[in-house]
Amino acid sequence: MTTATTATSKTQSVKSVPGYMQFVFGGLSGMTATTIVQPIDLVKTRLQLTGQGTRGVPTVGFFKTFAGVVERESFFGLYRGLTAALFRQVTYTTTRLGVFGALRDAMDKMTTQPPPFYLKVAAGLTAGAVGAFVGTPAEVALIRMTADGRLPKEHQRGYKNVVDALIRIVREEGLFTLWRGAFPTIGRAMALNAAQLSTYDQAKQLVISHGLIGDHIGAHAFASSVAGFCASSVSLPLDMAKTRVQNMKTVDGKGEYNGMIDCLIKVVKYEGFFALWKGFWPFFFRIGPHTVLTFIFLEQFKGWYMRKLE
Repeated sequence: MTTATTATSKTQSVKSVPGYMQFVFGGLSGMTATTIVQPIDLVKTRLQLTGQGTRGVPTVGFFKTFAGVVERESFFGLYRGLTAALFRQVTYTTTRLGVFGALRDAMDKMTTQPPPFYLKVAAGLTAGAVGAFVGTPAEVALIRMTADGRLPKEHQRGYKNVVDALIRIVREEGLFTLWRGAFPTIGRAMALNAAQLSTYDQAKQLVISHGLIGDHIGAHAFASSVAGFCASSVSLPLDMAKTRVQNMKTVDGKGEYNGMIDCLIKVVKYEGFFALWKGFWPFFFRIGPHTVLTFIFLEQFKGWYMRKLE
């Protein structure tokens, strides 16, 4: 992913990228991609929050939800929570891509052969867990800010930006509320990154080593598309639970869910099994383009950096 994945692509230029730059490029690529796909992410969140606790509520489509946001909140309503989304990339994506890149570099130094797929999965699990823990406060703020517009005015939290959201959450609900839903967030991130990072690395390795596509933007786009679909399928139920747990309000210290497992059980009980994949296509169309754009920008930033050193 952030390092070469085959003997063919294990060039000295990629290996010479300093470790700290793995984190810098990871954050920059994630922020650039997020700026483009934020409207899709907002619609995905709104769809996941529809029909909570009610079986048989008609699923509102992506385009109808999109149009409704524009009608009620203007076009710029689609970018509600952008500051939190960017802050999430600064924390979560910088960490996960940096950790994965560092682990892949370590694997490459241990052997001249590409590492086995299971080690890439392990690296993805580790990167996802560390990144999610660091990024959970931004995740909580993002979920609340993107969900706010669907609530009646009197129930909206009205955060001005991500800094205001973080300060108010700590002041009104306590410091540890910033890590509300940390376990579902970490679980979702481990599943997503294990699928996304390992399949990107493996798909890129296969198409390049078999001569199907050269080591250029075509290989990066193909591999990241495969990674996006796999990540979406595996992680959406956990993303659903994470979204609802982080968005719930508490009364006398009690919320409507007692954690990720309880949320998943209640979704299946009251809304049906396939509600776990509610908003799949918006989720995929968010994860897919974001994955593609993130890896393409990542590879371009690395290429630009190495050309500057020549």
